[in-house]
Amino acid sequence: MKKIISTAILGLILALSANTFAAGQSKPKISMAKARAIALKRVGGKVQSAELEREKGKLVYSFDIRTSRGTIREVWIDAYTGKILSVKTESAREERNEKLKEKREN
Repeated sequence: MKKIISTAILGLILALSANTFAAGQSKPKISMAKARAIALKRVGGKVQSAELEREKGKLVYSFDIRTSRGTIREVWIDAYTGKILSVKTESAREERNEKLKEKREN
């Protein structure tokens, strides 16, 4: 009987701690403005779009920045650390597909 109660209590503690951990992971530690400044420092230009999203299991700020040459650079900033995770040049085709995907989701 004691073993069953101990196991139940341990299970409850683990479940509560897992929920607490998951809840903590859903809120960014840095602001959108701070992330934007980091992205613009790395890739100069004008921000075309900005969003907070989950990518590859991480909460990231994603910025599409149009450079002075007219290309779109996508910059991912870790929403917890402010670290730059990815900088990628989007082709016109990728940009169109992303816009279509966003349209379908909304």
